[in-house]
Amino acid sequence: MLNPSPTWLAFEAADARATYGPMPFAEALARFERLWMHARALRPDLGADWREDLAADLAVARAVNGLPPA
Repeated sequence: MLNPSPTWLAFEAADARATYGPMPFAEALARFERLWMHARALRPDLGADWREDLAADLAVARAVNGLPPA
């Protein structure tokens, strides 16, 4: 396993912000869904619907951020 340096981690974070930060929500969601399909192809034991698998996490995130339940 590689141990990235702090400089490398900072570079990756800045690159991710520059690449994906201005991405519209709908495009980001479509990208995530494509990545999820790829992950399921690699590991079929993952849940069939990422929304179900993340439901509890999303509920906590909404509560922490002061948003009403979905």
